[in-house]
Amino acid sequence: MVLARFQDFLTGLLKLQSDLIGGTDKDSMDELLQRLMGSVGEVSGIITARQVLDRYRKSDNDAKLAFFKNLEQNFNANPALVKLAFDAYQKEPTSSNINRLSRAAEPTRQELLRRLNQTPNATHDLVAMRADLLNLLKDNPDIKPVDEDFVRMFTSWFGRGFLVLRDINWSVSAAILERIIRYEAVHEIKDWDDLRRRIDPPNRRCFAYFHPALVDEPLIFVQVALSNEIPSSIQTILETESVDDGNYTTATFYSISNCQPGLSNISFGNFLIKQVVQELQTEFASIKTFVTLSPIPGFCRWLDSEPKDLDEDLAALKGQLQKISKQDEGTDETATLIKKTVSNYLLHSKKGLYPSDPVAKFHLGNGALIHRIHTNADMSSKGIKQSRGAMVNYLYDLKNIETNHEQFITEGHIKYSENLKSLLRKN
Repeated sequence: MVLARFQDFLTGLLKLQSDLIGGTDKDSMDELLQRLMGSVGEVSGIITARQVLDRYRKSDNDAKLAFFKNLEQNFNANPALVKLAFDAYQKEPTSSNINRLSRAAEPTRQELLRRLNQTPNATHDLVAMRADLLNLLKDNPDIKPVDEDFVRMFTSWFGRGFLVLRDINWSVSAAILERIIRYEAVHEIKDWDDLRRRIDPPNRRCFAYFHPALVDEPLIFVQVALSNEIPSSIQTILETESVDDGNYTTATFYSISNCQPGLSNISFGNFLIKQVVQELQTEFASIKTFVTLSPIPGFCRWLDSEPKDLDEDLAALKGQLQKISKQDEGTDETATLIKKTVSNYLLHSKKGLYPSDPVAKFHLGNGALIHRIHTNADMSSKGIKQSRGAMVNYLYDLKNIETNHEQFITEGHIKYSENLKSLLRKN
């Protein structure tokens, strides 16, 4: 409440004093940036920061690109100061001198971002700014250093200690619920009734992370189904009537959605899943099994691509499945072939050390293991298009999460359940 009143006070102050201090539409962006970096008065800095952010928001893509190029070219570290600090460290490698070198090597655009963030609602604007940067980065790799500085700042600003976990139920504000509908990225929420079926029944849960600087804006959320067995299809979860017996044994994470494109590559999912597990264990002592029911978004792209560096067994599996049309997959033999091909795709299709499938990389990196493959598990048009309807359970074995995580990160080692052995090619 106190923070909200202070924000309102600052907002009013900005409107009242901006014309008095300067920074009209006649000022160029360069002039505003120089004023911001040179301002000594706190109020002057707050007002100028707001003027920069407002000017940027109203800019077209060309002007935004020019803004980022300016940050990359003219807001770097001072080479002379870096050399002085480096020479001092070489001569005397003390903790004090390495700290001095670290400060000297920091680009001035990091201080610029900190100064921009001092004005009300600036964090929201800066997250939106990075979303623009990521879009422009695809065709302008020279501005990547600017993005690296955004990542450093956001990693600090959105650290675990600042995140607030909230239970999303039917009693939260309509503004938050509307955003849950809009941000759902895995299984579309069709309308308010559909949302209510996902969060209101006693065997459904939804949890989201929030940050104090982004009011009513979820950063990431996860939907959970509670049951007495591991589900084999998303239809079972989304279309089955809920049963409240209170003695659930299994929690299934069936949808995880990142809400803010500007926070891409800022990790929240690892924290979220582990904290939700703790919350559910506290509420339901009977729950011992924690799994996902996950899509396999890269499977059909891989299947339809030309084989590259595949061994004979995997190439043969891929070739067999390619010959079977998606409309002619009803036989048990085809289901077994899909399971075999998916299993081997998850284990052997890699980019460097890690799986090429992004969902597999996420859950395996969190310490899960590949547990079961299911066919006819997502018969929506999206599910058929991306994985021929197949889905996978990743199992979070609480006793082995940290060991699995370490082996995956350091060696790329993938854990999987015994029941998958019969589906895997021989190494």
